Amino acid sequence: MQKFRNSIDSINSYLLILVAFFLPLTVFGGNLFAVLIFLLWIIKADFKSDFHRLKNNKLIIAVFLYLLVHVIALLWTADIESGLWTLKKQLKFLFIPIFMLFVKREHVKYYILAFLASMSLSEIWSYGIFFQLLPLYGGATLSDPIPLMSHITYNPFLAIAIYLLSYYVLFDHSIGKLKKLTYGFFIITMSINMFITGGRAGQVMYFAMLVVLVFQYFPKNIFKAFLISSIIVTATSSTFYINSKIFSDRVDAAVTGLSMYSTNNLSSSIGVRITAAINSWTIIKENPIIGVGTGDYKNEFIKASIKNNLKLEDKLVIHNPHNMYVLILVQFGLLGLAAMLYLFYAQIKIAINSNEEFVKKIGIALPLLYLLIMLSDSYLMVHMTGLLFIFISSFVYKDYEADKQYRLKKTE
Repeated sequence: MQKFRNSIDSINSYLLILVAFFLPLTVFGGNLFAVLIFLLWIIKADFKSDFHRLKNNKLIIAVFLYLLVHVIALLWTADIESGLWTLKKQLKFLFIPIFMLFVKREHVKYYILAFLASMSLSEIWSYGIFFQLLPLYGGATLSDPIPLMSHITYNPFLAIAIYLLSYYVLFDHSIGKLKKLTYGFFIITMSINMFITGGRAGQVMYFAMLVVLVFQYFPKNIFKAFLISSIIVTATSSTFYINSKIFSDRVDAAVTGLSMYSTNNLSSSIGVRITAAINSWTIIKENPIIGVGTGDYKNEFIKASIKNNLKLEDKLVIHNPHNMYVLILVQFGLLGLAAMLYLFYAQIKIAINSNEEFVKKIGIALPLLYLLIMLSDSYLMVHMTGLLFIFISSFVYKDYEADKQYRLKKTE
C-alpha cells in the first residue's frame, strides 16, 4: 500500500494529461479524471506537507479568498438552496491547488499537447460536419457545426488553443521547422474554423489574442505593436466578415441589436444582455458593498425586472446575467468583485515576476483574455471554460523551484 501511495504523484500527473485531452471532448471525461486525481490525493493523505508546499503561492491565497466570499455571503442570502448550488458550481476552483500539487515541469508539454490534440480532433469533426462528410452530432447544425460543445464554450477553447500554438511558433526556439509548419497549419485551420461557427465572445477573444501576441512579440516598441496589431485585426476581421456568412450575420445582428435597443425590443442577444445589466444595476445600487448574498440573484433579479417593467422571456438570464462582473456585484458587491479581481492580479503578478518565458507569456495572456470575455458571459461559472481556466492555471502559476527546494529539505 505504501508503494502505491508513493507512486500517486506520478499517477496523478499522467491523469492530468487525460484531463487535458478529454476536457474539450466531454464534460464527463474531464470530470472523471479530475475526481480520480482528487480521490488519489485523499488516499495519499499528506495534507500538512501539501499545505506548506502551497501556502506562499499568491494564486492559492486568492482562490481561497474568492471561495470564502461565497461561503460568508450565505449568511445573508434568503435562498439558501440556490446559494449552495452557486457555491457548488465554484468549488471546482479547489482543483487549482489539488492539480498544482501534482503537475510536473517535465510534463507541461504533454498537458498542452494533449489539449491541442483534442482540439484538433474537435476541429476536424467540425469541418467534417460543415462539408457534410460527417453526420450531425450533438447540438451541431450545418450553420453552426460544433458537435461536442456549444459555440459559447467552443470558440474560447479554440482561441486558447490558437494562442498556445502561436506561442510555440513565435517564442519557442527549441522546436524544429517541421513542428512549426505543422503548428502554423493548425493555427490557420483553427482560425478559419473559428469563423464558420457562431461564438461571438470567442471571436472577440481571438482578435484580442492576436493583439496580445503582437505586443508580446514587440515588448519594447509599443507604437510598432499597436500599429501592426491594428493592421492584423482589421485585415483578419474584414476578411472573415466578407467570406463568412455566419460571422457577418452575427456581427450585423449585434450592431442591429445595439442600435435598435428599446424597452419594446428585448429579445435579441444584445438586448437580453443590456436589459439584464439594467435590472442588475438596480440591485447593485441598493446593495453596493456586500451584495444580496450567494443565492439571491434570481429572486432579486425578478423583483428588479418587475420594478423596471423590463421582464425577459429568456429564462436563462434569471440565473445568469451573461456577465461575470455583474453577477459577482449583485451577489457579493464590491467585496466580491475585489476578491475575483485579486485572482487575476495574482496571476499577472506571478507571471511578471517569473524568469520563465513560458510563464511570462501565457501567464499574462490567460487572465487578460478571460477578463475580456467575462463581459459577455459568466465564464468562470460555465463549467467547461471554468475548468479550462483552472487546469491551465495549475501548471502555469506553480512555483516549481520553491516546491523542489521544499521537497529536498523534507528528505534531508
